[in-house]
Amino acid sequence: MTSDNKKSSLAALTLAAVGIVYGDIGTSPLYTLRAVFDEDHGLPLNTPNILGIISLIFWALTLIVSLKYVILVLRAHNRGEGGIMALMALATSSIPRTSKWSFPLLAIGVIGATMFYGDSVITPAISVLGAIEGIEVAAPGMSQYVVPLAVVVLVALYSVQRHGTAGIGRFFGPVMAVWFLVLAAMGIVNIIEAPVILNALNPWHALSFMLENKMLAFIALGAVVLAITGAEALYADMGHFGAKPIRWAWFLIAYPALTLNYLGQGGLLIMQPAAVENPFYYQLGAWSVIPLVILSTMAAVIASQATISGTYSMTKQAIALGLLPRMRIMHTSESEIGQIYIPAVNWLQLVVVLIAVIGFGSSDELAGAYGIAVTATMMATTILTFFVTRYRWHLPLWMCLMATGFFLTIDIMLFAATTTKLFHGGWFPLLMGAVLLTLMLTWKRGRELVFANLQKHAIPLEAFMESLFVAPPTRVPGTAIFLRGESDGVPHAMLHNLSHNKVLHERVVFLTVHMREEPWVPADEQIVINDLGHNCYQLNIHYGFKDEADIPDILQRSAALGLEFEMMETSFFIARQTVISAPGGGMAPWREHLYVAMSRNARSAADYYQIRTNRVIELGTQIEI
Repeated sequence: MTSDNKKSSLAALTLAAVGIVYGDIGTSPLYTLRAVFDEDHGLPLNTPNILGIISLIFWALTLIVSLKYVILVLRAHNRGEGGIMALMALATSSIPRTSKWSFPLLAIGVIGATMFYGDSVITPAISVLGAIEGIEVAAPGMSQYVVPLAVVVLVALYSVQRHGTAGIGRFFGPVMAVWFLVLAAMGIVNIIEAPVILNALNPWHALSFMLENKMLAFIALGAVVLAITGAEALYADMGHFGAKPIRWAWFLIAYPALTLNYLGQGGLLIMQPAAVENPFYYQLGAWSVIPLVILSTMAAVIASQATISGTYSMTKQAIALGLLPRMRIMHTSESEIGQIYIPAVNWLQLVVVLIAVIGFGSSDELAGAYGIAVTATMMATTILTFFVTRYRWHLPLWMCLMATGFFLTIDIMLFAATTTKLFHGGWFPLLMGAVLLTLMLTWKRGRELVFANLQKHAIPLEAFMESLFVAPPTRVPGTAIFLRGESDGVPHAMLHNLSHNKVLHERVVFLTVHMREEPWVPADEQIVINDLGHNCYQLNIHYGFKDEADIPDILQRSAALGLEFEMMETSFFIARQTVISAPGGGMAPWREHLYVAMSRNARSAADYYQIRTNRVIELGTQIEI
C-alpha cells in the first residue's frame, strides 16, 4: 500500500470512528449541564460554581477519556480487539488457571459486561429523549409529546436492525462530523460572549469547587459523569477501526468540539442564568432550536445504533466464552463479518428501553441511572488493566499500582458520587446487572456441572476404539461425524447408534470445537486432524471468541489437509442433551431449574454451527446436575 493510500485509509477510518465510536459521548452535551444544575441537587447557579463544574468536566474528559482510555487502555488489546470481554479474556489468560485470582477476574469481567448492557439500554433512552426534549424549548405546550415521539423513534430504530447498518452506516461519520462541528461553533460563539469561562481550564477551579461545596459538589459529581459516558465504547470498538483512527478522531475532532461546547454552555449560563432550563438548546437563540432538534435526533439515533451493535457483539462473545446459551445470530452483511443481528437480544432490549423511556419520562430522571452503569464498567476495566500490565506486560509492580491506582481512585470516587442517585434511578442498571450476572454465572456453573457429569461417566475413546475393532461391526457406506466435547470420551451419539443400529460408517470423524480466550484464530491454525486408524479421525477446530462458527466451511477447507468430505454422503450425529435438576446437586435448586430452562431454550448445536438440518441425526441423552 502506498503512502497516499495509507493516508486516505486512515482518514476514512478516522471519519468512520467519529460516527460509530463517539456517538455516545458526543451526545452528552444534550443533557449533562442541565442534570448538574437540576434544582433537586440544590447547587446554586453562580459564576464560581459554573467555573468549577466546567473545570471538572474538562479535566474528566482529559484524565479519564484522553489519558486513561485513549492513551493507556487502548494498548491493552487482545489481538487487536477491545472491550470488557476481550480484556477479561486477556487478563485471565495472563495468570495460571489455578490462580486464586481466576474466579475474581471472571466475576469482575462479567460484572463489567452486565453494566455495559445497562449502559446500552440507557444510552438510546436518554439520547433520544434528550434530543426530542428540544421541542419543549421551541413550543412548551408540546412537552406531552416528547415521550410518544421518543417511543416512535426507538421502535423504528430497533425495527430496522434486521436489515443491518451497511446502507446507512456510511452516513454516520459525515453526520457526526457535522454534529461535532456544530458543537464547536456554538461553543465558540458563547465563549466570545463570556471569555471569563476560559478560566475553567485551570484545575484550581475544580479543586476549590469540591472543597467549598463538599456534599453538594459530591452530588454534582454524579452528574458530571454524564460528560464521559461512551468512554467504554471507544475501547469496545477498537477491533473495528484500530487504535490509531480512534485516537485521531478523539484528539482532532471529538475532544476539541466537546471542550468548546461545554465551555460555551458554561459561558451562556454566566450571561443568561435562565438558560439553565436547557442550556444546549439556548446556545444560539430561538431560530436554531428546530434545526438542532433534527440534527441532535440524528446524532442520538447514531449513538443508539453504536450501543445496539455493541450489545450484539458483546452477546456473541459471551456465548463463545460460555457465559450465555447459544442464540440465533444473523449476518446482515456479505462483506463485513462483524455486522450481526441477534433477534432475541434486539427485541428484549427494545422492551427494556421502552420501559426506561416511559417509566422515567425524561433525560433528567434517567441521568441518575446512567452514571452508575458507566462508572461500574470503568472500575472493572481499570482492575482488569492492572492484571494485564502486571502479568501480561510484566511491568514493575510499583508502576502498575501507580498507573491503575490513580485511575481506580478516580473511578471509585465517581462511582460513589453516582450512588447518591441509587433511589432516583440508580437502582435500574443495578437490577439489570444483577439479573444478567445471575444468568451468566448460572449458565457457566451449569456447564461446568454438565461437563463434570460427562467426565465422570466418560469412556476413554482410545481404549474403546481398540476394543471396538477386535470384532468390528458392519461398516456401511458414507461418513459419520460425531460432535464431541473437549476432553470427552466416546460420544453418546456414537454409543446410541452402535447400540440401536449395530453398524458403523466406513469413515468416522470425531469433531471437537475448541474455544480460545482470544478474538481470532488464524485460518491455518483452525484445523488439526489426527488419524486414529481404521479410517477414523479426530478433527479439532480452534476458534476465537469473535470467529464465525461455520462447520461446513471447515470441512471444505479440510480437503487441503487430506480429509475430503462429500456433504451428500456425510451425516452428523449429535447428542441432544436433556438436563435434569437432581437433589443434592452442585447449585441451589432454583439455579438448577434456571439452568435447565436456559438449556431447553438454547439454540441447537447444528443450527449454531450452520450445519444443514437434513444432514443431522439427533440422539437424546439425559444428564443430571
